[in-house]
Amino acid sequence: LVKNFQSNYRVGQGPFVVLEGDEYDTAFFDKRPKFLLFQPRLAILTSIEFDHADIYADLEQVTEAFTAFVTQMPDSGELVSWGDAALVRSVSAKSPVPVWFYGLNSDATWQAQDLEPQGVGMDFSVYRAGKFWERFYAPLAGRHNVRNVLAVLASLDALGIDKEILKRALPDFAGVKRRLEVIGEVDGITVVDDFAHHPTAVAETLSAARGRFPGRRLLVAFEPRTNTSRRKIFQQAYVQAFQDADVILVREPPDLWKVPDGEQFSSVQLAADLEAQGQRAYHFPDTDSLLTVLLSEAASGDVILVMSNGSFDNLINRLVQALTAKD
Repeated sequence: LVKNFQSNYRVGQGPFVVLEGDEYDTAFFDKRPKFLLFQPRLAILTSIEFDHADIYADLEQVTEAFTAFVTQMPDSGELVSWGDAALVRSVSAKSPVPVWFYGLNSDATWQAQDLEPQGVGMDFSVYRAGKFWERFYAPLAGRHNVRNVLAVLASLDALGIDKEILKRALPDFAGVKRRLEVIGEVDGITVVDDFAHHPTAVAETLSAARGRFPGRRLLVAFEPRTNTSRRKIFQQAYVQAFQDADVILVREPPDLWKVPDGEQFSSVQLAADLEAQGQRAYHFPDTDSLLTVLLSEAASGDVILVMSNGSFDNLINRLVQALTAKD
């Protein structure tokens, strides 16, 4: 949900329609990637990574889906792509339309520099073709959000929107729900909800949390519940993804029986690997036992970040209620 609208859509009056699309299948009866149904005037390509193990066998198949998307764009279209990733550049080069690369590296047409955490968000300077364009503030934490905003600025400039309008509007963007969303603060403990579950999203979110809550201990409760995260393909990737956390509490994946024995993700192994690299980590068979330890562990000054793409057995609300009862 977009917080400014308190809705996941808005019917406006302008000349543009903005859609989000990805490589997941369209429906149970239509296995085409949903973004192949679009014919965009302008598209933003933010990343290409393996995900959706229930749909794709490997990264090669994912790459084929994105290649199909960029090669079918209409001749009048434009593509704004993340230029810091070699695979994104390679796929984008196959598109028949003009491509504008954005990123933090100097070889991007649109580049963000001088990133500084500021309050709940980030200050940064934008350079276009090597020349200073404007300095912006976005009320969103993390380098990944700077990249996202940069892609939007490049796209809106391509559509003829004046940068002064963008500079005035950006600070009023309240973000979306379940992305580093502060749910409450009880006795000096801040409780934050986030949708992250892919290892890259976990790592970027934790890095952003470090910037937003400097100097505070970061406790992370994680539920690997997607079709991909329940599989061992990301077993080692998660070890690196959690490096910015102080304490990690991992639930055993729900419905693990749906994954063949030899392909199952192990919370026990993840906790052991995290401990081996010097972090405090726990694994739990269920949410109730995780909550019990989390409550005993939490102290004033902590930030508790709950990560799941589902309800996590209503962990967020139960946690806030239990902390309030203790206060």
